[in-house]
Amino acid sequence: MQRTLRLTAGLLGLGLVLTACTTDAPTESADPTPAATEATDAPTDGAETTGGTPEGEFFVRTDYERELAQRDMTPEGDDATPWLQMIEPVEMVDTSEFVSEGPNTLCFSNASVSNPWRVTGWTTMQQQVEVLQAEGVIGEFRVADAADDDNKQISDIQSFVSDGDCDAIVISPSTTATLTPAVEAACASGAPVIVFDRGVNTDCAVTFIHPIGGYAYGASGAEFLVDNLEPGSSVLALRILPGVDVLEHRWGAANDIFSQSDLEVVGVEFTEGDAARIKDVVTQYLQRGDVDGIWMDAGDGAVAAVEAFEDMGADYPVFVGEDELSFMRKWQETDMNAIGLSYSNFQWRTPVLAAQMIWAGEEVPAEWVLPQQPVTEDDLEEYLERNAEMPSLHYAKFGGEDLPGYPEAWQGR
Repeated sequence: MQRTLRLTAGLLGLGLVLTACTTDAPTESADPTPAATEATDAPTDGAETTGGTPEGEFFVRTDYERELAQRDMTPEGDDATPWLQMIEPVEMVDTSEFVSEGPNTLCFSNASVSNPWRVTGWTTMQQQVEVLQAEGVIGEFRVADAADDDNKQISDIQSFVSDGDCDAIVISPSTTATLTPAVEAACASGAPVIVFDRGVNTDCAVTFIHPIGGYAYGASGAEFLVDNLEPGSSVLALRILPGVDVLEHRWGAANDIFSQSDLEVVGVEFTEGDAARIKDVVTQYLQRGDVDGIWMDAGDGAVAAVEAFEDMGADYPVFVGEDELSFMRKWQETDMNAIGLSYSNFQWRTPVLAAQMIWAGEEVPAEWVLPQQPVTEDDLEEYLERNAEMPSLHYAKFGGEDLPGYPEAWQGR
């Protein structure tokens, strides 16, 4: 009876979400940081930061400071399985009410597979599911891909809830605010909900899984530029899109650090991760003067930015990229001064293993924080050798080497 009431409440709540049919559409104030400017057909002037990042919807200084501190903490668990490690697990959740013998139905609402990072992670997740299916833990694996459409993801979650057959619901939200009511409705259904990758504005899920976070990512890149550029050097910041918490956190942290440095941020441009757009934006800035450093809030498209310097005959900048192989190989080829930040792609294994733990009645952290370490010049060659047979759009820290489908599953993407 209690489950029926909760299911009804969830459906009613989700119905209200559907009537709204809104998304986190970019607005002039979508980025609360003072240095942000929306992408335009021409570079913008006067975009340098001043005064640090103010508190706002996407910048909470206590969270920012906690993430920066977590970078230096030793995670609990085995270094050989970083996808099961935990940093500072303050609150552990009793999952005894969700105990269920297999095979169980696992439902997954995915924001998209619209970029190489998500394709790599999705491949890893499928391989982990196959392992648990072979062990009899998972039976059916139901997947709905929203293709970056908030309204479709809301509908996808509604279908999972209304069917009532999910023994656990994993959600990777497309955007933060708009998906929050849908996640709350899923929580009200009675099935355990696992949120990962991107967050929402509710703590109703049994566990929220993510690497240390966007603040740590953005700060590490900004600190690298501050440490490796001369005072007065110019930095161009390339962003994907506004309105996603982890991306906003990345820029908020970077902006805060730049504002306290002697570097000049000459522009902040949204590119939607489009390589042609990235190359065009960088070229326009180079036509107007030197760009000494590039900061990116996500690494796909990084090679296009490097190629813009080559086409203009300009010196390579100090570069903040990601652990995507296309960039890492370009980094090695050019001998640039660079860093490959990592938003721990191996996290795609963790929600599947968390579902297994929940069905077994094992405690899981309410907030499951995974380690997040960049690729540096010191270990660049090691990661390139380890991933020598992988395609260019693969991510070095994907954590799937021990899964049965390795390496073919990732090579045939």
